[in-house]
Amino acid sequence: MIDMSAADSSAVAKLARVQLIVNADDFGLSSKTNDGIIAAHNQGIVTSASLMVRQPAAHEAVERATAFPRLDLGLHIDLGEWIYRDAHWDVVYQVVELDDAAAVEREVRRQIEWFLKRVGRPPTHFDSHQHVHRQEPVRSVVVKCATEMGVPVRHNGDAIRYCGDFYGQGRNGQSWPDAIEPPGLIEVLSQLTPGVTELACHPGWDQQLPTMYVQERPAEVATLCDSRVRAFIGESGIELITFADVAHAV
Repeated sequence: MIDMSAADSSAVAKLARVQLIVNADDFGLSSKTNDGIIAAHNQGIVTSASLMVRQPAAHEAVERATAFPRLDLGLHIDLGEWIYRDAHWDVVYQVVELDDAAAVEREVRRQIEWFLKRVGRPPTHFDSHQHVHRQEPVRSVVVKCATEMGVPVRHNGDAIRYCGDFYGQGRNGQSWPDAIEPPGLIEVLSQLTPGVTELACHPGWDQQLPTMYVQERPAEVATLCDSRVRAFIGESGIELITFADVAHAV
């Protein structure tokens, strides 16, 4: 007969739980983007947001977030944006050369300092605009900075799995609206496994953004606030948490 202590039992029970962080990227991109993210948190299932400190509504985003203390704030490292058209990727803007490690580190640290000064505390997590931190040397720079601060990085390690399936476009921008309708999100949620998963989303109400992902954002807000989605989460026993909850549990 196996003698399992109370501590062991607690650890097994914790591992068996399906825990979900719903993270909204692009906080600070515009006022209407901020509005959509706040709505998806206040009325929906969003538990966390990633702040773009270089964007025009970043100050406003920080001010808005103060009214919602349960909304996690991480850093959405912003080194540029690219758009797919005419069968290739064009630069919309680029902050630094991505192969210049020294320049990347200076810019990442500048964005961290902005966050610390305006938010008044460290980010709860790091990720990046259009996932540029998945390539070197950006990845090493971001992991180094995050390790110094003791915060997780998206796509780095197994403690928090990443899910990007709630997205209304294919790899090259082709429309995929079913993915961001309530049945599509419920299908994604039904496939979650025990442990902690981060589900990325891009809610917002701005229809004038100079980016590939525009028309899909209001649809995401509606789905993230949909009663069917909330009901499925409750019935399935999925626990909505934040990055801070994970840090406090360690």
